[in-house]
Amino acid sequence: MRKILLALLLLAGLAGPRPAAAQAPPLTVFAAASLADGMRALAPLWAAAGHAPLRVSLAASSTLARQIEQGAPADVFASADEAWMDWAAARDLIDPATRRTALGNSLVLVAPAGGTRQVTLAEGLDWAALLGPRGRLAVGDPAHVPAGRYAQQALTALGAWPVVEPRLARAENVRAALLLVERGETPFGVVYATDAYATDAGAGVRVVGTFPASSHTPITYPFAVTRRAAGNPEALALAAFLTGEQAAPVWRRLGFTLAQE
Repeated sequence: MRKILLALLLLAGLAGPRPAAAQAPPLTVFAAASLADGMRALAPLWAAAGHAPLRVSLAASSTLARQIEQGAPADVFASADEAWMDWAAARDLIDPATRRTALGNSLVLVAPAGGTRQVTLAEGLDWAALLGPRGRLAVGDPAHVPAGRYAQQALTALGAWPVVEPRLARAENVRAALLLVERGETPFGVVYATDAYATDAGAGVRVVGTFPASSHTPITYPFAVTRRAAGNPEALALAAFLTGEQAAPVWRRLGFTLAQE
């Protein structure tokens, strides 16, 4: 009788409730600083779909790419230009099969909020007079920040680079350049349109001019799964989510253009 009772208890234990399958570990996205608002908006949507909370590291694309090279545990890399994604690809830091250019942007001139002046950005503009005797132009450092490189291209195309180069306030990323203008530390800055219109970043600035699209290479944002996460179904799903139809309304609301549009 005792043996039968033990057998019944064992069977009951085997048939009882089992612990839920372990959730996949959290993923980390290394994203360009100009993608900050989009990543903040999308992270809760990713978690709400049953995934582990998303970890996001924001910085200049160059900084992030070099951190990945040094072994930082990124699963997805989102760059603000093709050049730094190319740099990562050349060092076998990404899975090239997952690379997708998903977003676009435009380049604008901003000034502190409160004024009314508008600036026509064309050849012949007197930048020395515009900046004033001591004013500087805030930009992401062209040496390593994509927004700064686009700014250099645009200013060169308009014939302004020799005048403004000595008067640049070089920031570590585009959001830092925006902050210099917002604080009134510089009278003007060159940033992405999405940064100027961002609800949490651009309240203290206003757009005073838009650079002609022909003055710089197209501003595009490639995404890719990193080599360390290649083949990870969760990382592949995340990359597809960030560049797919579910994320599209968020990016569009923030002012980005979509590659398919």
